[in-house]
Amino acid sequence: MSESRLKDFLDKEHIKYVTIGHSPAFTAQEIAAMAHIPGKELAKTVVVKIDGELAMVVTPASEQVELNRLKETLGANEVDLASENEFKDSFPDCETGAMPPFGNLYGMNVFVSQALREDEQIAFNAGSHSELVRLPYTEFERLVHPTPLAR
Repeated sequence: MSESRLKDFLDKEHIKYVTIGHSPAFTAQEIAAMAHIPGKELAKTVVVKIDGELAMVVTPASEQVELNRLKETLGANEVDLASENEFKDSFPDCETGAMPPFGNLYGMNVFVSQALREDEQIAFNAGSHSELVRLPYTEFERLVHPTPLAR
């Protein structure tokens, strides 16, 4: 696994970030507990299909993605969770399920929960199940240009 795509991008943009190593963990709540980060500040990346196109929804670890609400908000015909088989090839430099919320690096639209926008910092998987990146939320928004989702 190489997180160089993400880190190279952050370094090129002169972003100040911190990496946090932790024992391998696979659920957002587990990761938050191990890394001593409040669940509302740990962003989980959920890959969805919106009218057949892959996209990322970024929410706090403590929230669920409400597919029907997302469908209504976006005016989409169909919104479903993408299966790992449907998205794993889109993230060749990441462990399956540990992709960072930087859809711009992978050709995907990104939608972000309003709750994350209210935090000063955001932490997220760095492409592996044992490392996080933490940076100011304002930098994440400036780099990714996510579409905000209303509560």
